[in-house]
Amino acid sequence: MQWTDTDPDTGERRFVSAEKFARKWAFKVRFKRRDNWTKHVRYTREMWETLLDGLERRYRRREGVKEEDLVEVRKILAEMPADDQPAEEA
Repeated sequence: MQWTDTDPDTGERRFVSAEKFARKWAFKVRFKRRDNWTKHVRYTREMWETLLDGLERRYRRREGVKEEDLVEVRKILAEMPADDQPAEEA
């Protein structure tokens, strides 16, 4: 899934991509359309919420999203602190 949002550090618009590989979600970003993707970015609760929203919409349309994906992202959101402290991706 891909979308645009605002970088919490600079306030600059950025492109965000989320992928699941080997049962693990990973985010990557880039600031210009033709730039290379940057992995191991700071992720925020808002990024996880946007991912969950997109997965839920695709699940209803049966576009390759499984129930286990929704459960996993909801669990990650439930375990995140409520304040919008960004966390470092492992």
